[in-house]
Amino acid sequence: MDSLLKHMVDMTGHRDHTMLDISVISAVQELAAASQTRVLALTSVRGQVFVRSRAIIVAGSVARMEEHNDPTLPGEPLSDYPALAACIKRHEASADTLCADGRHLLWLPIWIGDQVTTCLEITNPTPYTGATIQVIGGIVSVYRNFQNLLDYSERDSLTGLLNRKTFDDQLAKILHSRGEPEADKQLPVDEERRHHTDTERQWLAVIDVDHFKLVNDKFGHLYGDEVLILIANQLQSSFRSQDRIFRFGGEEFVVLLRSITLENAQKIIDRFRTNVETHDFPQVGRVTVSVGFVSINAYEAPVIILGRADQALYYAKSHGRNLACHYDELVAKGLLTTITSNDTAEFF
Repeated sequence: MDSLLKHMVDMTGHRDHTMLDISVISAVQELAAASQTRVLALTSVRGQVFVRSRAIIVAGSVARMEEHNDPTLPGEPLSDYPALAACIKRHEASADTLCADGRHLLWLPIWIGDQVTTCLEITNPTPYTGATIQVIGGIVSVYRNFQNLLDYSERDSLTGLLNRKTFDDQLAKILHSRGEPEADKQLPVDEERRHHTDTERQWLAVIDVDHFKLVNDKFGHLYGDEVLILIANQLQSSFRSQDRIFRFGGEEFVVLLRSITLENAQKIIDRFRTNVETHDFPQVGRVTVSVGFVSINAYEAPVIILGRADQALYYAKSHGRNLACHYDELVAKGLLTTITSNDTAEFF
């Protein structure tokens, strides 16, 4: 009982989804004596649901966030998990199966309303007793409720995307983790604390809906709101599950792209821009977006990083719109100029 209470206190003491994931699998692993526990993320991409491991703990080791060889892939199709797919289709609380190698898998979808975006997967050599499943169910209930509270405080009420306050917190976290001494980066509990190659970087993209005022003026604010909701849907289907998408205010959005090369960042951003351009918005018709993006440097202030992305966005909007512009490329070509003053960059 003391161990259970300790884990409950630990879970509810976090204000961050990453640490909440780490806490829940640590609790399940200890209390259920599992051989492995994972947090699975379920993502819908163009109508197909994919499963991707987000956090993992193996018996005898510490919990950690998962790394993937190709972060651009959405994961495995849900159809590869037939028992879990049937469980979700029937809106059930759990599913289990016996693997060919004798392992028992228990899946516990985290239902928030009628939606599932997260699932716990518990692997054990033998089936669990009713008492153990009851304990696990209690942990899952606390996890679900606290995840819901975090979502409510972090989300924009119109689009369901992360809000401006959450952006400030997430960017500060990325800058802090990337600026830490190398010895500190060995800690396994933070998704951002991992080795990066010279070509893999974090990116910040600022997105603005072109001529949005005309949409509101011509069709009214209800259709304007619908455009924003549909843009949010395009953002969620175009970017990867590990990227963070925010509604920054009005018709402006921001995306934090994690651990990716410039080539892939450009590919993903342009894919989103094209998806919006080719989408038929009810009543409104064609809508386009402009994008400015920049790599994140841990030794620069957030206002400088955001300012550079804004400058690239301004260039895109003033040179025909429906463009995605990379700040460093514009500077290299002499299309944008910065000068250094008092260790900060200013635009002229």
